[in-house]
Amino acid sequence: MARKGKRQRKIFKNVTITGIADKGKGVGRDEEGQVIFVERVVPGDVVNVQSLRKKKRVHQGYPIEFLHLSEKRVEPFCQHFEHCGGCKWQNLSYEEQLAEKEKNVRDAVQRIAKTEVADFQPILGCEETTFYRNKMEFTFCDKRWLTNEEVAAGVSNKENVLGFHRAGAFDKILNIEKCWLQYEPSNALRNYMRELAEAQNLTFYDPRSKEGFLRNVIIRITSLGEILIIMIVRDPAMKKIKKYLDGLLEKFPNITSLYYCVNPKVNDYIGDMEMNLYSGEAYVREKLRHVEFKVGPKSFFQTNTHQAEKLYDVVAEFADMDGSQNVYDLYTGVGSIALYLAKDAKQVVGIEEIEAAIEDAKENAERNKIDNCIFYAGNVRDILTDEFADTHGKPDIVITDPPRAGMHPKVVEMFLKLEAPKIVYVSCNPATQARDLAVLSEKYEVLKMRAVDMFPHTHHIESVALLALRG
Repeated sequence: MARKGKRQRKIFKNVTITGIADKGKGVGRDEEGQVIFVERVVPGDVVNVQSLRKKKRVHQGYPIEFLHLSEKRVEPFCQHFEHCGGCKWQNLSYEEQLAEKEKNVRDAVQRIAKTEVADFQPILGCEETTFYRNKMEFTFCDKRWLTNEEVAAGVSNKENVLGFHRAGAFDKILNIEKCWLQYEPSNALRNYMRELAEAQNLTFYDPRSKEGFLRNVIIRITSLGEILIIMIVRDPAMKKIKKYLDGLLEKFPNITSLYYCVNPKVNDYIGDMEMNLYSGEAYVREKLRHVEFKVGPKSFFQTNTHQAEKLYDVVAEFADMDGSQNVYDLYTGVGSIALYLAKDAKQVVGIEEIEAAIEDAKENAERNKIDNCIFYAGNVRDILTDEFADTHGKPDIVITDPPRAGMHPKVVEMFLKLEAPKIVYVSCNPATQARDLAVLSEKYEVLKMRAVDMFPHTHHIESVALLALRG
């Protein structure tokens, strides 16, 4: 019996890209009105599109021919833009990026929450659209990702590289010469790490064979100029570790904290691994306006320091406190929002699932002589109960900054029971924020909203909403 031939993938003709949708992809319709999500395009482009798959009645594809280039396009400034995939919107003007992000938040509120916002304030953009991150992670690998042209030419991918995973290529790394995301001396550090490893004949990790000495490096550079580095290796070969780290310190004696971590596991996750301080201080210092934070190797901290200050200023403005308020800060992390607002509150009670983060929050409160914050480690849905409210008093304001999945339904139900006069909801996912706002609309109205751009040239966006209890 003859085998069925491989199904031909559909080609969509004359697709006009009208906006940006899921994960930064362009969205448009073809001549027949079919919706398709398209990679590597910007609003205003007209393209012929090769379909890759169909999911929930929507096609996914990539451009095979550009019929018209959008006037909103700009020239990408990074040499790795075409292949990296990290800063997907470098080819779209920053003004248009902000417009698309604000539209994303507005659309989510209207379409999912189905609620009106009394005062939707203009999006708050970044002053620094390059070199704005304080933390980056890079991967060592003995195989370089190749372009289609290099593959066709028979170029070998056997090369020691240090850079980023290319989407869809877990076992190959895009070698990065210059990244425009992190403050200097990030590029100088990374390039020298690769050079030093080559000079010392150290092996780079192979994710398929699970062999190779050097695996990853995490570089954190604070706004105060302090540097924390975590070198992740596969084997506890101290002679190699010492020689490599000594060479790094000789070139960069201003490294504040130098750690190493031995990770023999298949996966790259090191949250459960021991951090070994090799040289310098146990932590680096970071500052958000009037609050100084101690940041260790496992600490979570906002990746864009300067824009985090502006984000928290919006939270403070929406909260509008006068020193008499009892505040709950949910999903508090290292207590950054709680400590930032403490000077204007009577009391702030923070809850966070990660115990290590709560320990950081307590230490940072003590460091800043802030004595009106109480922190609890545990799942918010388990800790936020009637008994908890009886112990700490009914909140005047609830501030919530949940992960991308939004709040657990039990937490939203508890909000409706607590009936705090104000809720300030900070979100990194407009869709899940809108979903929660829809449930809260039973008792609350949305007075204000503002989108805040934390990550230029990406589709990610923060959104702050002020809810008030209906009278």
